[in-house]
Amino acid sequence: MPYQPRIAILVPTPDYEEDWAEAYALKAGALTRAGLAVEQRVWADPGDLRGFDLVLPIFAWGYQRDVPRWFALLDRLEAEALPVVNPPALLRWNSDKAYLADLAAAGVTVVPTVDVVRLDDTALADARAQLGADDIVIKPAISGGADGTHRLRTGDAIPADALGQRRLVQPLMPGIITAGEYSLFLMDGRLSHAIIKRPAAGDFRVQYQFGGREQAWTASAEAMALAKDALAACPLPPVYARVDMVGDADGMLRIMELELVEPSLFLGHAPDGGAAFAGAISRAATIATAG
Repeated sequence: MPYQPRIAILVPTPDYEEDWAEAYALKAGALTRAGLAVEQRVWADPGDLRGFDLVLPIFAWGYQRDVPRWFALLDRLEAEALPVVNPPALLRWNSDKAYLADLAAAGVTVVPTVDVVRLDDTALADARAQLGADDIVIKPAISGGADGTHRLRTGDAIPADALGQRRLVQPLMPGIITAGEYSLFLMDGRLSHAIIKRPAAGDFRVQYQFGGREQAWTASAEAMALAKDALAACPLPPVYARVDMVGDADGMLRIMELELVEPSLFLGHAPDGGAAFAGAISRAATIATAG
């Protein structure tokens, strides 16, 4: 019987409230069909990982709620020189949305962003002035699933959870309301599939827990070029990536987020059922084993 590479998939803590079973089944099923043996390990306390051919943090949902523990895990994975995909240095860089400034500095078109160390009325007014926008969105720099994300129009008070905290301030992109948010999924730098996510009426958040919905989408040449530019600006090439983008007032696409840690991959919309994803992980495991 041929050897089956062992893959440790890091998964949420038992108290994590979002249902992840269906998404996990899609990813694990694709990996299993590719001849990989998968095993769950809770990301916050994964135990000894040295017997695995690859550690895959793609279900470390909720890491943003215990950032010190998350970064401690990345430090440990690096110190033990464990085979991790995506690599710990890339995970660390991508965990904080300050990476948007790095992308912008590299010439990638991103959503304009002001990083506010301590949000109050004065800092918010300054950020609005810098952005030239009244309708804005604030979000934690380390976040997921739209946790702590708020839309603020002129005159709206700063929410209690954001007051005095570090927050990223961005103009609300009109495209999120009129068209939706586009997501491109790339495995080893090649497009697997793409979707468009739309918010519920009256909302701006596209996540399903807020009523968002998605459908398959054929990525445009503009979207593909922007996604390639974003990946080229990463400090290391990602094995898997979800590139989220949205249109501005002029219809130009801008990077909203670059998801390299634990993205939902929406494999239900992948024409190949996740074969490209599994192939990329299988190749990474083979390289790690050979090394």
